[in-house]
Amino acid sequence: MILGAHLGIAAGLPEAVQELVAIRGEALQIFSKSPQMWSGPPIAPAAAESFRAAVQEHHVRATAVHHGYLANLASPKPEMLARSRAAFRDEVARAEFLGVDGLIFHPGAHLGSGAEAGLRTIAESLAGALAEHPEGRARWLLENAAGQGTTLCASFEELASVLSTVHAPHRLGVTLDTCHLFAAGFDFRTEEGYGALVDRIRATIGLDAVRAFHLNDAKAPLGSHRDRHENIGHGEIGRDGFRPLLTDRRWSEVPGYLETPLDPKTGYSRYAEDLATLRAVAESPADSARVPSGRRTRVARTTVK
Repeated sequence: MILGAHLGIAAGLPEAVQELVAIRGEALQIFSKSPQMWSGPPIAPAAAESFRAAVQEHHVRATAVHHGYLANLASPKPEMLARSRAAFRDEVARAEFLGVDGLIFHPGAHLGSGAEAGLRTIAESLAGALAEHPEGRARWLLENAAGQGTTLCASFEELASVLSTVHAPHRLGVTLDTCHLFAAGFDFRTEEGYGALVDRIRATIGLDAVRAFHLNDAKAPLGSHRDRHENIGHGEIGRDGFRPLLTDRRWSEVPGYLETPLDPKTGYSRYAEDLATLRAVAESPADSARVPSGRRTRVARTTVK
């Protein structure tokens, strides 16, 4: 797996790349603007050019923009839905301008309209955006949810529903958040449990749909439906709970972005520690670095390119 983290851009876009290098990361996720804003100031062409140059100069292997928190592409409220769709289209344009590989977003919540209606609205939202942006570098990646409240896409069946309805495999994919998976009830800490998870992915969205991971430990217990991130090895998943995922060669070219808690007093030092922990787990003896649970079927390597 290509390991990296979500880093801030307050100091500037190219400076985020420098911060990534400092923590020995190879994959960079950013917000293109404040996540609490519907729209942000235009990205200066010089800043975008400097960012792209820094990514190339430092051999960053994967990049992504994470959508802001306000948009809800499943909203049953017309005004909110229109605003969310406009925000999504704006974020698509910003991601393309920056030249990133992926745009990661939360699909949304049905707010009482029901899962079927909410999933249909998400699909319609994406289809409309695709009509305006039929081609592009950035693949749009639905992030799985923890299952709290009326949020959608905590299950692979719901993710598959959106992907199959829109049917644009060249433009769409999925980001799997480990904390969200665990909170939704998927226990992947053992080879047997991880093998069952892989089988579920294969049978629903397909392995090729997985284009990124968010690597987060979980503060809350298995199946809690609570989205509470923890540093690697300090939560319910635990250090060794990440081993089956990290040693699965099928994800060797897929980015894994940290979104673990930081200490404002020490900057990104916790990210550096978490990355070191993940690498130590991934560099297990050769007999552990096999496809778990005997699942050795050869599949195409997945990338965010």
